[in-house]
Amino acid sequence: MTATTLDSPLDAAGAAEPERRRYTIDELSSATGVPSRTIRFYQAKGALPPPTRSGRQAFYDDSHVERLGLVAELQDRGLNLKAIRDLLSRADAGDVSVSEWLGVGDSLRAPWSDDRPRILSEPELVELLGDKPRPGFIAELVRAGLVRREGHAHPPSYLVHSPGLLRISLKLDREGVDLESVIKAEQILRRRLSRAADELIAHFEQQTKTDGASPQDLARSLDALRSAGVDAVKLIFAQEMERALRELVEEGRVPARRRRR
Repeated sequence: MTATTLDSPLDAAGAAEPERRRYTIDELSSATGVPSRTIRFYQAKGALPPPTRSGRQAFYDDSHVERLGLVAELQDRGLNLKAIRDLLSRADAGDVSVSEWLGVGDSLRAPWSDDRPRILSEPELVELLGDKPRPGFIAELVRAGLVRREGHAHPPSYLVHSPGLLRISLKLDREGVDLESVIKAEQILRRRLSRAADELIAHFEQQTKTDGASPQDLARSLDALRSAGVDAVKLIFAQEMERALRELVEEGRVPARRRRR
């Protein structure tokens, strides 16, 4: 690819300034591997600065090449285009450096648990279930959404979304709690804890802005919350369960045993 170049005027000392390359949209597409229609889309969304114009011809330069590479990197980090546009706008205004944000982003994205989805063969799933499962139990797990059958191979393999949650469900099942009740309980907890997590993040983010702290300060605060927060959830949940059970008993809401007819 041969880019069009601008004239190179002499500086005050008489030395020629480095040539500045400029690209048509097709040349920019060739240089970056980004389709022309995508380049136009990025411009329309504000993630890419507009080109300069010479008559009816639009020209891009190396800053657009760099910006497209940065957009691609941020997309690889999981940011949507609106977030990328806002981050780059803040970076252009000098409010934050992109490299600083990327480092903070990596820190914030560190996992809080080692519970990850796993693909298991049927024998491996049976081994994970422990005691020989009752007939139809794997089908119950599939219906409950705790595992998912993968493909149509025989013997089948299964995706276990959360091995930790599956173990908890198995423990409760052995104690006589049916899977439907387990899943309902999980949904209740997830709904409430999801809201709590969003509110906590918003609180620490707002506190950082109020105090004029840096992104690294936010990362340090949330990293400290990583271990303390999990312990706090366990403790507060235990305290709230004690309260709720005490009220259940004190208000006489313990269900009576049904009489046999």
